[in-house]
Amino acid sequence: MLPFEEQAVADLLEDPNGGLVVVSSGLPLASLAATLLLHLHHQSTSSSPSSSSGGGGGGCFLILSAPDALKDQIRRRLVESQLLQVHDVASDVPAAHRRTLYSSGEGVALFLTPRVLAADLLTAHLLPSRVQALLLLAAHRSSDTSADAFIARLLRQHRLLPVYAFSDRPHAMVAGFAKAERTMKSLYIRRLHLWPRFHVLAAADLERSPPEVIDVRVPMTHPMVGIQAAILDAMDACLKELRRTYKVDVEDLTIDKGLFKSFDEIVRRQLDPIWHTLGKKTKQLVADLRTLRKLLDYLGRYDAVTYLKYLDTLRVSEGVRSVWMLAESSHKIFELAKRRVYQIVRPDGTRVSIAKGTPTKKRKVTPSSSKKGKETENEDSAANKDDAQKVNAEASFLLEEVLEEAPKWKVLRELLQEIAEEQRKGDRVVHEDENNECGIVLVACKDERSCLQLQECISRSPQQVMREEWEKYLLGKAELFGLHKKKKKRSQQPKGFGVLDGEFPTGSNENENENAGPVSISKLETNALLAAASGISSLTKEADAKEDSVPSCGKKGSVKGKGKRVPKKPLTKRQASKRKNKSTTENDNCQGTDVESSGKTDEQSDINVSKVSAEDAPAPASTSDNVEDFIDAKMLPPVQFYALDSDQHVLDIWKPSVIIVYHPDMTFVREIEVYKAENPSQKLRVYFLFYEESSEVQKFESSIRRENEAFESLIRQKSLMMIPVDQSGRCIGPTPANEPEPLLSQNSLTRKAGGRKPTGKDMQVIVDMREFMSSLPNVLHQKGIRIIPVTLEVGDYVLSPLICVERKSIADLYQSFASGRLYNQVETMIRYYKIPVLLIEFSQDKSFSFQSASEVGDDVSPTNIISKLSLLVLHFPRLRIVWSRSLHATADIFMSLKSNQDEPDENKAMRVGVPLEDGVVEDDVRAENYNTSAIEFLRRLPGVTDSNYRAIMDGCNSLAELALLPVERLAELMGSQKGARTLKEFLDAKCPSMIS
Repeated sequence: MLPFEEQAVADLLEDPNGGLVVVSSGLPLASLAATLLLHLHHQSTSSSPSSSSGGGGGGCFLILSAPDALKDQIRRRLVESQLLQVHDVASDVPAAHRRTLYSSGEGVALFLTPRVLAADLLTAHLLPSRVQALLLLAAHRSSDTSADAFIARLLRQHRLLPVYAFSDRPHAMVAGFAKAERTMKSLYIRRLHLWPRFHVLAAADLERSPPEVIDVRVPMTHPMVGIQAAILDAMDACLKELRRTYKVDVEDLTIDKGLFKSFDEIVRRQLDPIWHTLGKKTKQLVADLRTLRKLLDYLGRYDAVTYLKYLDTLRVSEGVRSVWMLAESSHKIFELAKRRVYQIVRPDGTRVSIAKGTPTKKRKVTPSSSKKGKETENEDSAANKDDAQKVNAEASFLLEEVLEEAPKWKVLRELLQEIAEEQRKGDRVVHEDENNECGIVLVACKDERSCLQLQECISRSPQQVMREEWEKYLLGKAELFGLHKKKKKRSQQPKGFGVLDGEFPTGSNENENENAGPVSISKLETNALLAAASGISSLTKEADAKEDSVPSCGKKGSVKGKGKRVPKKPLTKRQASKRKNKSTTENDNCQGTDVESSGKTDEQSDINVSKVSAEDAPAPASTSDNVEDFIDAKMLPPVQFYALDSDQHVLDIWKPSVIIVYHPDMTFVREIEVYKAENPSQKLRVYFLFYEESSEVQKFESSIRRENEAFESLIRQKSLMMIPVDQSGRCIGPTPANEPEPLLSQNSLTRKAGGRKPTGKDMQVIVDMREFMSSLPNVLHQKGIRIIPVTLEVGDYVLSPLICVERKSIADLYQSFASGRLYNQVETMIRYYKIPVLLIEFSQDKSFSFQSASEVGDDVSPTNIISKLSLLVLHFPRLRIVWSRSLHATADIFMSLKSNQDEPDENKAMRVGVPLEDGVVEDDVRAENYNTSAIEFLRRLPGVTDSNYRAIMDGCNSLAELALLPVERLAELMGSQKGARTLKEFLDAKCPSMIS
């Protein structure tokens, strides 16, 4: 443990109220929490058993809001100490088992969910006297209406209990007005402890033995530079359009802030109150900024083929409504992304521009014979149309593969070879004992997909990896074209015609290319892609046929080795034959490959049958390159890949000697610093791979700068904040009981018994256990209402024996209408309660409106939410709909509804809707005692009214018995001769036949 961590724990233990600790992202938060728990346990065991009052009494430690990765680290440290028992109490653990864990005494740390803990505190399954301390590990999510604040209030009602809150998101602690101060008040905390990276003690510990850092700047390719500039131009254009709305703070709309996910939260926080008044263009601009940020991030993260595939999906999903695709820079993004993967060339080697059709001279490629002789026929005619700037779609063009590799791939491989060479030299000098410490090389990537792809690039050649991605892209294009073709009118081609059968349609409509937009794919490009896909498909089919024939060949005496020993001579010959097909992947390329693959030996086809798509397809890689890659893969050092998105701390487990940060991340950099400071004797070298002059560098530097600015703001707030305390030094939270009464009510009470306030009865509300996921029970408890958590079969809140409330947020309301769940819920409420209420609750920071006035139509529509609500009210006339602006407004509405009403009974509310063993519901008027479907049918018969249907039910047991009753008996039951005749005539009427 580092000295600055010990100092942070010592500062926390000084205040009996606890404290809020905000550390830089990447600093050891798990170590701080585990050490604090051990210190608190040591204090409780060293104190005398008689001193059970105050904060020195024994009990369990409660840990809330812990992410899985952080939970695992804390558990591992506590288990190693062998002083505390650690238990993870999930929501599905039975209440009896939870009660046993709570009463197990000292030396127990429990990881809990806020919903379970709040219910256990309200039902007295857990007494506050049995809790020694509360730890919150995500303080940036706490607010006065959060579940964390609710639990802190329940624990601090009768006892001074320390609450320790931690956060490693300083930028989230400055979001909004006085976020840190409001969080501390809601958690009953007095002191704020700040530990930024530039803290004197932290900087001294981390810089005492720093690792060897090597910054490697990798230049981007020209298409990557062009794509990045175009994306930044598109982002700048979108931000300028947003500024023109005059509804967003201009200071927050910068490209520097637009590189982070929090930018979306900043914009939505400002626009949510007026979201329903915004036009479609403004809403689309917010979505476009999110899309452009992803495009900028994926440019340096993924390969060229995957990036192009993502752009194709954007063209389909957002091409119609997107604003940035209409900008001039979007055309550049798409064209440069294609240029990284493939190019369209003429048979004479000239390059074809997809957008304008203007050919430009290019390096001469090896010509090949054309399919059906169309290339040689139209070669001269296509060249003569350069001045017209139009492409003849009937001419045959070739698809030349570029398959640009990521520049970092080559640099990574060179670094690994360099590290392996240094380790081999060091092994001659260093003893064998140190081999375990200096062997592993850790490569840190952003996500798991990048890790898998880099692993393939190292184990095999990058050309093969790009080839596989390219083949998947082509086959996906062919399948997509086949789906579109099925939807269209049946073509006149023969039955066996199809893209995957080796043929593709050649477009002859010249107007299609002229009318195509700057973003859409032209017919020329589609034909070339489908031609390449047909070649790949034929190779795959041929490989499947060879695989079926392998066992029969093996019986004739061929070699049966499954790749364990590969002879070098046949491999070289096979690879050398690929060198002849290096030029292009045109239509005839697949034919040449078929002939080449048929001349292979049976042994080679048996060995490589599982890698046909990667090796047998025409590839630009030569023999020497593949052999060298195969040799270098054995000579490389042991490499471990780590996905930064997994949030798993692996440095202490793997103990690498070399770390290559492939995708720079500020949090991981801090973890490296802490790991090196905790292991000063171990040598550590860190390589940072940056794309030179890229947004990657800008984002990394901006993240550091943003965190420093957040800590500077917190330092200023700490010097100005005011936390109220009582005379004993106990922090006073934001409870309504502490607020002064209005002056009018004070004066009105002076005439009654000297101003003494009359004692009123306590209000109570029965709440369903599932509702503790929301913040409404917390707000009701703040208002002084007693909360009784039970499992309800009908409704969410029971306010009185007559009033039952079903609460719906806006998102839940749409889902309930779509699934039909709301209809059943309202039906059961009407069956069991006299006043059923549907509460529609809006969010406080959003507009108090379903739709804008322009979106509300005159007619009833099955897709309109207003129409659905109208039909629901018409079908259930007794249903009451209550609209609430926020949580606090809902609490005020509940209090007004409960006025002059009896308090609900907990036992009766639990039994509502739950049948007993004999199938009868206790204290129910109808419900399960009768067939409700038959009752609804009876009430709709002519002559049956609300005043006589109960008498009819008492006089006959079924509808069949009702149909056989005479008119005299019906008149006696219904109390009306006219109504009895009407009902009898209806029952005896002949059913009309539909058959003429």
